[in-house]
Amino acid sequence: MRTNSLLPPPSSGAVVVLQAAAAAGVSVCFANPGTTEMPLVGALDQVPGVRAILGLFEGVCTGAADGYGRMRGQPASTLLHLGPGLANGLANLHNARRARTPILNIVGDHASWHLRYDAPLTSDIESLARPVSAWYRSVKTPEHLWQDTVDGIQAAMASPGGGATLVVPVDFQQQAAPDQARPEATPAPAPAFDEARVGEVHAVVKDGRDVVLLLGDRALSERGHIAAGRIAAATGARLFSETFPARTERGGGLPDIDRLPYFPEAAIAALKDAVVILAGALPPVAYFGYEGLPSELAPADSLVTLAQPGEAADLALERLAERLQAPSLPTPPASPPYSVPDGPLTPQTVGRLLSNALPPHAIVSVEGGTCGYPFVTASARAAHHTILTNTGGAIGQGLPVALGAAVACPERRVFALQSDGSAQYTVQSLWTMARERLPVVMLITSNRRYGILQTELGRNGIEPGPQARRLTLLDDPPFDWPALAQGYGVPALVASTTEELRQALAHALEHTQGPLLIEMRLA
Repeated sequence: MRTNSLLPPPSSGAVVVLQAAAAAGVSVCFANPGTTEMPLVGALDQVPGVRAILGLFEGVCTGAADGYGRMRGQPASTLLHLGPGLANGLANLHNARRARTPILNIVGDHASWHLRYDAPLTSDIESLARPVSAWYRSVKTPEHLWQDTVDGIQAAMASPGGGATLVVPVDFQQQAAPDQARPEATPAPAPAFDEARVGEVHAVVKDGRDVVLLLGDRALSERGHIAAGRIAAATGARLFSETFPARTERGGGLPDIDRLPYFPEAAIAALKDAVVILAGALPPVAYFGYEGLPSELAPADSLVTLAQPGEAADLALERLAERLQAPSLPTPPASPPYSVPDGPLTPQTVGRLLSNALPPHAIVSVEGGTCGYPFVTASARAAHHTILTNTGGAIGQGLPVALGAAVACPERRVFALQSDGSAQYTVQSLWTMARERLPVVMLITSNRRYGILQTELGRNGIEPGPQARRLTLLDDPPFDWPALAQGYGVPALVASTTEELRQALAHALEHTQGPLLIEMRLA
């Protein structure tokens, strides 16, 4: 039988890298490879257990790895082409860094002996990778391939989590790998908390002062919600989540924990004169700096830390509830669905209709403030679900994160609540969803403008002229979402009224053979 001589040998460096990744728990590779990654592409057919998923743009790959890692708690890998390929994925790696998501980025490089010639695609990969990587390494010798790969995965899994970038020169991928030690990855220790901090917080909440619990990270798990609700019921403490949590549980009778307001004036008012207990959250700061307003939303001397990000904030909250002898929360009555009258779509009606429609254990990737905020407010009455938000603020995250979540959790329905402008940054996600037959329901808020930019113009006291208006409007020409979806192989519906959206959501829940896009044309 004739063999394909282009395939790397069974013991090639590319095979070793993938074997090490698989042995350490990586089972998915979101890839946009190029010339210097061909041995790794070939090796994917020789290493069982690693599923390769093609993204048409690197930002789709990195965002999908973020969504996967948030839901699984295990890293996916990306496969990216040199420095420019990595650079195309940086925005969503920035978001993943802010979410502390474990990811292994595998980046091919020129042959080690070719780098000195400064070929056109040669770049400073390290300078590009460092700002979005908790760990970085470029393989120096073939003998280090296994150990370097394992080290990267262990670094990504180490508390509080983050991305690891491994650069592999193409000659090391091609060559037969020398004999080398193949140590197993050491499991990351289970998150813990500091008992002394629990004691300090216990003393604070017992003395009758106004207390705010600001929850993030593991405090927003189901256990964290319930423990925080017990504490609030026993002490009168007020509860907020971070404004943009990486992952939060919601609905199904869990305590209705509001997000800290986005604009600094409202956030400062919410925290004024309170002791702010940080449970898995960082000290709150304004998203942007505004003249005349403090960047710190609560004075430093008002902050008390119960648990830092990466620590077991949920268990710390449970221990605090035990110390307070806080009783269990009563089982709440089932929330009735919202009554939504017929009429034009508004952000509020969209939020309520989606809340009504969510099946149990759904995942909702939220990007865009127009309908995102009203949905999160309404979703307390929905079935139990998980919300993923744009923790880092770089737009173009919502669709890829939904894609990665659907790969991570095929048993759960995934929804992407997305604004039209930001969806264009990674619209190529639709093709990958269609190719992988992922039943993601995409709800595109079509208001044909950059709403947040228009709001910020007003906050800066700017009356927009013709050019400023043209930089914030998306209506000339308007996006043809059904045509765009069809071009990527995705069926689409259009809803302009509450009844049309209600019917579209019902149809979407019956559509399980692949993605479906619903354009929501707001009044």
